[in-house]
Amino acid sequence: MPRLYLGVDGGQSSTTALIAGETGSILGRGRGGPCNHVTTAEGRAKFLSAVCDCLEQACREAGIDATTVQFAAACLGLSGGGEDKEPYVRELIRSEHYKITHDAEIALTGATAGEPGIIMIAGTGSMAFGSNARGEKARAGGWGYVFGDEGGAFDLTRKALRASLQFEEGWGEETSLRRLLLEATGTNSANELLHQFYGRLDRSYIATLAALVTQAAEGGDSVAGAILLEAAEKLAWYVTGVYGRLFVSPETVPVAYVGGVFKSERIRSEFSRAVWSSIACEVVAPRFSSASGALLEALRLDGNRSPLSGLAEVPQ
Repeated sequence: MPRLYLGVDGGQSSTTALIAGETGSILGRGRGGPCNHVTTAEGRAKFLSAVCDCLEQACREAGIDATTVQFAAACLGLSGGGEDKEPYVRELIRSEHYKITHDAEIALTGATAGEPGIIMIAGTGSMAFGSNARGEKARAGGWGYVFGDEGGAFDLTRKALRASLQFEEGWGEETSLRRLLLEATGTNSANELLHQFYGRLDRSYIATLAALVTQAAEGGDSVAGAILLEAAEKLAWYVTGVYGRLFVSPETVPVAYVGGVFKSERIRSEFSRAVWSSIACEVVAPRFSSASGALLEALRLDGNRSPLSGLAEVPQ
């Protein structure tokens, strides 16, 4: 029987599964819902459904039976870490070898194709993760929206609302952020929007409004421009912390980026400048997706050094 490999990227918004053969060729792909928490019955049900759905799709495309397949190795990178999810993974997936880790590790593996480097993740929250040639790993950030996540989308919206409140109350600079936020949310005042956010603290929804900061900055709003600059510098700060724990100057490694915040060309540009000025490392787009990183980890787990094939090298 051919040896098969499974890589799964389990995120807060969706779950992706990839199956490869012994040569690293992609045989099947699948997609499911989010699989973040398993602490509640509802969370466990969502997790099981997401993994099952994407696994069944990938197996169907690969022409194999999802109920009987046994993989040579399986790697799952899961949002929030894998410790509490491992028992469920082993029930759902039969494999000779398992690696159940957090999503930052597979994001880095995909971004650098398994080479040493650092990845800066800036979605709703933010976190930097790195690995060196000795296999040592380090992270910075990822503390959550209450105590950290500087430079993430939630943080950008929070700062935009704060600037809007200051302007509305007459002690802050004039900014178009107030108008843009009110139009986007259908509210009449920044104060009303503040109470809406407190009343239904949906982090994902609040994070979607971060794009308004870039819109305002591109329209010449200096307050929004300052928010973007500070965000980029905070993200670079995380990278500098990881670099100092894993590498010795002037060693250069790729610093990749991933996450919705980096859709802003202005943040990417300022982030690149800040990283280069602090550690002289080049910021690059990721080579492969996080799911591809999980698949590479699965291959390596079985001692298989085959490169991935049949998968376009496109930034996420």
